[in-house]
Amino acid sequence: MQMISSRAVAFLDAQSLVPGQAREALFRDGDGGFFLYLSDGEPWFATEERIIFLGPREALIWLNESPQDQGSFWE
Repeated sequence: MQMISSRAVAFLDAQSLVPGQAREALFRDGDGGFFLYLSDGEPWFATEERIIFLGPREALIWLNESPQDQGSFWE
């Protein structure tokens, strides 16, 4: 497994209005598949974590998202 890219995405919590920073990381496995790891905070404070399996097209879309579109895979 190899990490391709990672980034932090700033957000505002809808209920508490407290600013936060989500983490996203794109990995490639040994078979050529991709998966995206999403965490809504620091590893020891995260309340939600997800893993989404992506095809090559989706991985390219994630890599090339403009800054205002980052975080779109949370929806």
